[in-house]
Amino acid sequence: MASTKKVEEIVNDDVVENGDDEEVDGVEEGDAKDPAKKKKKKKKKKKTAEGENPAGEEPEVTNATEKLQSLSVETAAEGDDKKKKKKKNKSKGGKGPAVQQTNPPTIPIAELFPDGNYPEGQIMDHGPAEGIDERTAKDRFSSEEKRALDRMQNDIYQEIRHAAEAHRQTRKYIRDWIKPGMTMIQICEELESTARRLIGEDGLKAGLAFPTGCSRNHCAAHYTPNTGDTTVLEYDDVVKIDFGTHINGRIIDCAFTLHFNPRYDPLVKGVQEATEAGIKASGVDVRLCDVGSAVQEVMESHEVELDGTVYQVKPIRNLNGHSIGPYRIHAGKTVPIVKGGETTRMEENEFYAIETFGSTGRGQVHDDMDCSHYMKNFDQQFVPLRLQSSKQLLNLINKNFGTLAFCKRWLERAGASRYAMALKDLCDKGVVDAYPPLCDTKGCYTAQFEHTILLRPTVKEVISRGDDY
Repeated sequence: MASTKKVEEIVNDDVVENGDDEEVDGVEEGDAKDPAKKKKKKKKKKKTAEGENPAGEEPEVTNATEKLQSLSVETAAEGDDKKKKKKKNKSKGGKGPAVQQTNPPTIPIAELFPDGNYPEGQIMDHGPAEGIDERTAKDRFSSEEKRALDRMQNDIYQEIRHAAEAHRQTRKYIRDWIKPGMTMIQICEELESTARRLIGEDGLKAGLAFPTGCSRNHCAAHYTPNTGDTTVLEYDDVVKIDFGTHINGRIIDCAFTLHFNPRYDPLVKGVQEATEAGIKASGVDVRLCDVGSAVQEVMESHEVELDGTVYQVKPIRNLNGHSIGPYRIHAGKTVPIVKGGETTRMEENEFYAIETFGSTGRGQVHDDMDCSHYMKNFDQQFVPLRLQSSKQLLNLINKNFGTLAFCKRWLERAGASRYAMALKDLCDKGVVDAYPPLCDTKGCYTAQFEHTILLRPTVKEVISRGDDY
């Protein structure tokens, strides 16, 4: 509309009479091609017309068509300048890394994004909530009030995105690096040293959130090798790589399944699609049991044929997703992967690990094998300790891990020695909880996929989403 109004004013003001063309024809050829020179000549003529013509001669009048052409060229030039300026400003937004990451990755994520603006995860609408009017929900999540609440939490969002970017870059490298024939300790140590460099490990402010799970085949979760474990990754193994990163206690809990034999493709695909169904179903005001129903329906629609036998992919019913709190990997709410379960609803600004496990076995796990995972009891009050070794070990745990999970390898890395009796004493008194490996029936295969999601007031953000899964 603005450009239309400007054209009308020029046409109305420029009444061209007979004989005026002679003055226009007298303009030099270079001026006609150069709008800037033409504009300068027009200004000179206008000044003469306003009082510097003592003879009272008629001022020169430029043809209206030429004025329109000149205006069009100038407007286009201004538009190009604005586009360039806008593009330049956009490049300063901190959306891309300031420097290029090395291979293998060695540059801390904070140095790649010095402005503190880390990449967003995948943005999705909140899942449909039972009993909530769709239009009401849509209005609620698009309101200015919710946008304001979103902005108030930006510092927390940047911390969790920082941890997510460290996780993404670590797993991108590790997924290509892992090969059959490597020992499980070799795999875990390479992954953990890479993640520590990228996260910029700094005591309890930044680091790994829990030990690297590398559970194989019928073992679904909570296995990491202890010192002296010589287990080797084989071509026919199905291994679940589950590790976490954190910034100021804001935890990314994310896992994937690696396999080398393509015969396991249907199993892995079924579990991955079930995880995506759980993510899609999640959202503010969604009941936890509805997420479980969505996961089970998708997972059980898949089958895998192994050695001539067809197996339905079963969800492992006693493994769940969970809410996540600051320095607390399991914050109180569980997200089932089968029908039933809690009718509790998800709420704004909650973090959830949406994780699903599929199995060709019974679909139920039990404790087995040597324990490696431990974690201080988050709710445990003061407990008097008699053994001096127990007191020393607890001090070491508080200093290095707080309420984050740890393993025996990490205790040794922190300087602990001859700690077996002290660790048992802390577990017996309920100060520390043990988390043994969780296994289905021997001979079966299990798979896992997991993402951390954030239920923002306006949208659902899959924070740990990457190009890989």
